[in-house]
Amino acid sequence: MSRRILIANRGEIAVRIIRACRELGYTAIAIFSDVDRKSLHVRRADEAYHVGPANPRESYLNIEKIIDIARRAKVDAIHPGYGFLAENAEFARAVEESGLIFIGPPSDVLQKSGDKLEARRIAHEADVPYVPGTIEPLKSLEHALEVAHSIGYPVMLKAVAGGGGKGMRLVRNADELEKAWTVASGEAKSAFGDDRLYIEKSIEHPRHVEMQIILDRYGHGVYLGERECSIQRRHQKVIEESPSVVVTSALREKIGKYALAFARQCGYINAGTVEFLMDREKNIYFLEMNARIQVEHPVTEMVTGFDLVKEQIEVAFGKKLSLAQDDIRLRGHAIECRIYAEDPAQNFIPCPGQITSLDEPSGPWVRVDSGVYAGWEVPVEYDPLLAKLIVWAPNRTEAIQRMARALEEYHITGIATTIPLYRMIVQEEKFQKGDISTDYLQELLNKQWQPARSREKIALIAGAIAHFEKLRTRQGRPTTSATSIDAWREHAWRDEMNVHQFDY
Repeated sequence: MSRRILIANRGEIAVRIIRACRELGYTAIAIFSDVDRKSLHVRRADEAYHVGPANPRESYLNIEKIIDIARRAKVDAIHPGYGFLAENAEFARAVEESGLIFIGPPSDVLQKSGDKLEARRIAHEADVPYVPGTIEPLKSLEHALEVAHSIGYPVMLKAVAGGGGKGMRLVRNADELEKAWTVASGEAKSAFGDDRLYIEKSIEHPRHVEMQIILDRYGHGVYLGERECSIQRRHQKVIEESPSVVVTSALREKIGKYALAFARQCGYINAGTVEFLMDREKNIYFLEMNARIQVEHPVTEMVTGFDLVKEQIEVAFGKKLSLAQDDIRLRGHAIECRIYAEDPAQNFIPCPGQITSLDEPSGPWVRVDSGVYAGWEVPVEYDPLLAKLIVWAPNRTEAIQRMARALEEYHITGIATTIPLYRMIVQEEKFQKGDISTDYLQELLNKQWQPARSREKIALIAGAIAHFEKLRTRQGRPTTSATSIDAWREHAWRDEMNVHQFDY
């Protein structure tokens, strides 16, 4: 075995996996698209291979190209990270058929857990409570109206192959359902190539609580505590913490057993997350299975002391879990803020562009999982997640104080980010009390919140001026084309980096 792992992803998660590979003694192989040639994950990797154009379908979603690179690079395994092909059963199957190790669950398990309705059927078989609704695809709008009437409004219309809030619509009455049906099915078709929908009861003001699990191929599995993920925008998480302020030890054990029961019912192996909704009476309802490492996995690592990515790799290579359930002790409190290149004051519009300066926080128990650096151009083609800021403290109050301090130290100029929003949230009374639900952020924004943008605007203007001045006069000579500068930088960079480019 050559101990070589290809990372079929980009950005901060690719950097995170590279670090785990290094600590385990594996060679980390990156792939990159045209616009990611100078990305941080490429610079951090031992080797990097060009995979195609910026369009994800021609690069990070191109199974044939990725498998071909894996063969040429002579790797033993492929780690998919999260997003892109991480939960794609076809990709996992192609990896397996190539004789390589897929660092994740088997392809047949991905097939079952990735289908939202199949996952609900598995929950039913495992005696795990799930949100009332259909366990078969809806046949028509008329069928949807019939089901909605039987379970009662409001309801959630969801894409069978959905994720990240795509193909999902809240419907409060029959009049809204027809429009929601058209929009959700069209969005599902565009995002996933599958326009099938199902319907479930909408739980009013729920909490979103998920349980981290990991199982090896020898039947041993553990749960590593819950994460509170209720602060979301457009059904996508932005702040996570562990443990949840409302989960008792007894309830944690109950949720953990539900999560492992579901995983064992579908033959799950490797790290994964079982997601639940919790109503005001603390009733738990299965929501879905995320058959991969989660964006928010660092908060679990901070409170348990276990490296989940390293454990993933070891399990995939056939080793037994290094931890038993009795080893899992949640110590203190951890909070994570996802740093996006988005403008919260403009409905979270993505803000690609050049990062003109970057000042990351540090200090005791502060962790930054980043995929960017000063001078890097944030591309428009991909998810705008830049980094994750994670803090730990002995209790939640101190964790909030530490996060507030770290956010004040965090400065990114050249683009708008979500940092100003988080600075406000950690000072907000309901958040500090833990009085949150999946409606929290929208209700906050509805109060006409406007961030104090003066400092950010000044920094953006200054950064823009500096950037264009640099383009105008580089090395004492005028420059009229940014392309020529990019070509010069590319030539110098390729001389420094161990970068390979295949022609396709």
